[in-house]
Amino acid sequence: MLEKLLRLARNAVNDRTIEPLLVSCRLLVSERGQANVYALAKRVIDGYRSLPAPRREAFFAALATEFGPDPQAVLDIATQYAQAPTAQNLASLTKLVEPLRQELLRRINRAPGGTAMLLAMRNDLLGLRKNNAELAAVDADFLHLLSSWFNPGFLRLERVDWQSSAALLEKLMQHEAVHEIKGWDDLRRRVQADRRCYAFFHPQLGDEPLIFVEVALVDSMADAVAPLIESESRTPLVDSAKTAVFYSISNCQPGLKGVSLGNFLIKKVADELQRELPQIKTFCTLSPVPGLSRWLADMPQEGAKDNPAHKRVAAWRQSHPTPSAQDVQSMGKVLQADLVSLCAQFLVHATHTPLADPVARFHLDNGARLERVNFAADLSRKGVRESLGLMVNYLYEIDKVEARHEQFARDSISHSPAVKRLLKPA
Repeated sequence: MLEKLLRLARNAVNDRTIEPLLVSCRLLVSERGQANVYALAKRVIDGYRSLPAPRREAFFAALATEFGPDPQAVLDIATQYAQAPTAQNLASLTKLVEPLRQELLRRINRAPGGTAMLLAMRNDLLGLRKNNAELAAVDADFLHLLSSWFNPGFLRLERVDWQSSAALLEKLMQHEAVHEIKGWDDLRRRVQADRRCYAFFHPQLGDEPLIFVEVALVDSMADAVAPLIESESRTPLVDSAKTAVFYSISNCQPGLKGVSLGNFLIKKVADELQRELPQIKTFCTLSPVPGLSRWLADMPQEGAKDNPAHKRVAAWRQSHPTPSAQDVQSMGKVLQADLVSLCAQFLVHATHTPLADPVARFHLDNGARLERVNFAADLSRKGVRESLGLMVNYLYEIDKVEARHEQFARDSISHSPAVKRLLKPA
């Protein structure tokens, strides 16, 4: 892998398409005049924007090698620090260890459009990393800086409603990742008085949302998604709502992968709703289980062949290789109970394994409690394909989220008595 990286870096230096961009990068990191920094940063931005996609891997390889720390210099000062751990030697070591490309990225960020370009570059880099693990060091620098620049303290929280700009509303439809928004009527329902949408924005990105969450204000914990996103409200609740259900959270910026925003967004929205509607006492989610079908398929390989519930569900899956919503609804009571029980086992016992459900990890690590497993809660094509229609409630008790986060960090899953009963073998 390292040989591939070095070869790509050498090719970049000799490539007349890439070399002008590298020259601009060198000038940018060496420039001392602030006025010239803006001009040079713009040259780098324009140069990268015009760089053909097949050449970008070589460009990042050059960032990994030419703009990385000098190994020999790091070794020398590290030896000095080991022999004499003074403040001056530590400062020198810290300075030498930081890759020059971090300063390059900082200077790009200062230019108009620089923040958006860095997100686009990171998105490209994430795709290239899949086939070139040596680019991980460059990605680590992007993640380090973006995590600072997109600290929730720098972001603004806004409620998105029907009075928001059409451009922003269109972005919600485009980025909704959990429950498809089927046109303007569907969207309008999701931003009415008893349905809320909140988003984080960054001051350098204008009205470009980073992440948004959709909330239903209802009387009690929801056990199915259809009533939450139906076109008309049967019992419109606002001032009398007792429960806020977070039923969809969607990231809008792939370049921010790994930057933790969703947990802060949920907590911030909960605070906002408590101030506006103090009668709301319950904050929970209605969440998908996108890893369930894969886990069920892999269970026999994990020694679950003697699990009677799994045997019955596996037999049903074999006879329904591409199940429909009607197939799920036609399940008998025993099979329904089997499926719900297996889902509970998956979430409680496999959330700290490589087969973990990503949504479960997010909410449990965020300090929520696994509260309830709901059968036939999402009968959309996606819901049936990924989780055989099951959805889960995670309960956010604001005064307990820190303790439950610590519990999760100790490899323990906080779950309700109802879920505990589901864990008993069939």
